[in-house]
Amino acid sequence: MKDKYEQLKEEALKAVQNAYSPYSNIKIGAAVMAGSGKIYTGANIENASFGATICAERTAIVKAMSEKEQYISAIAITGDINDYAFPCGICRQVMSEFMKKDALIFVSGNDLKWKQYQLKELLPNSFDFYASKKGS
Repeated sequence: MKDKYEQLKEEALKAVQNAYSPYSNIKIGAAVMAGSGKIYTGANIENASFGATICAERTAIVKAMSEKEQYISAIAITGDINDYAFPCGICRQVMSEFMKKDALIFVSGNDLKWKQYQLKELLPNSFDFYASKKGS
């Protein structure tokens, strides 16, 4: 039987094929493991109006949360790139909304060598709306 994180990585690899990237030609896939244990996948979807582009990580997270999942326990991100597929700043902030600080993040690229991090390592000082309101 496969380790649950190996399955998560495999699903991220499959999701790369669903990317729509006619402008950058960069294909990224992500898979999130929800608190329920269910896996949701996503791919980057580009748009001619670049601000409307959505990253693979956010696609997967939004799919999970729109199915009433409570939180995300882990995410795997990979792509058709020569380096590791690290999440952008917007994705890191979205992760901080739905993942605990010790949630696992797996990243790889073309070589399929995976690195593992915790969210707190990739975004040590995330914006917290409620903390910003304290003392007001």
